[in-house]
Amino acid sequence: MRIIRLATRKSPLALWQANDVADQIRASFPEIQVEIVGLSTEGDRNRVAALSDIGGKGVFVKELEGALQTGDADFAVHSTKDVPAELPNGLALVALCQRADPRDALVANDYSGLAELPPGAKIGSSSLRRCLQLAKAYPQLVFENLRGNVETRLKRLDDGDFQGIILASAGLARLGLGHRITENIPTDICLPSAGQGAVGLEARADRDDLIDIIRVLNHAPTFATVSCERQISRRLGATCNLPVAAFARLLGHGTGSMVQLDTFVSDLRGEQVLTMVGRDLIENAQAMADRVADELIDKGALALVSESL
Repeated sequence: MRIIRLATRKSPLALWQANDVADQIRASFPEIQVEIVGLSTEGDRNRVAALSDIGGKGVFVKELEGALQTGDADFAVHSTKDVPAELPNGLALVALCQRADPRDALVANDYSGLAELPPGAKIGSSSLRRCLQLAKAYPQLVFENLRGNVETRLKRLDDGDFQGIILASAGLARLGLGHRITENIPTDICLPSAGQGAVGLEARADRDDLIDIIRVLNHAPTFATVSCERQISRRLGATCNLPVAAFARLLGHGTGSMVQLDTFVSDLRGEQVLTMVGRDLIENAQAMADRVADELIDKGALALVSESL
């Protein structure tokens, strides 16, 4: 029997994602046995330090990539927003499952939305991208670092450490916690991280034997839009923990479909902010992403990113 091994982090959300991918493989290839290989990453072991101090969100993928390189796993299953734009030689992001809700979400127990929170209310988030965008829209709020898995963060909220916390809408829904969402934050207030809401599969680029599985798992519209977002991160040399956001969405269906790409780049204090929007036919999406990156760079985006490193 053919065996496919999926490397994943051991967090509840990561295991949910890996098992969902496993179910998709089994549904299309009942003759394949799928095994889940749970690994502990540096990002999971160190839940105290800020991500920027321990290497950014890439600390959530290195051990999984090692399993690919040694042959201990066939695919690594990731939250795509955690995957650096530049991958190790010989590895590739080969498929993206259909994207779930890409938005960020407010979870609050005593308030109906961000606009209802009183001045000085503490909001927990590990993401500088989220904090800076939301601070611009809601300057009366105080944003503080909050690390840990979803359950840990919710407990901190329920214990009264924060009046609200910001999490990914997709992660809450996947864990059966969609009822905890107080407000899905519109993307015109807070652009998501590149790839947010999409589950990605990484593999060795030379694994031609996996093509049949890749074709089944890959969702072409998601791959097209997320690739645009990741191109912005790659061109700017931005790691996932920096104040850089990119969100691409399809406009229309079928022949003549367009892709719109919205971007956000900031310094560490939110004092200098660059935004840029691009739009083109889906077949020109990558070239459009490069044009947007060129414009951001012309306006000084590289200097803002370098300051944040």
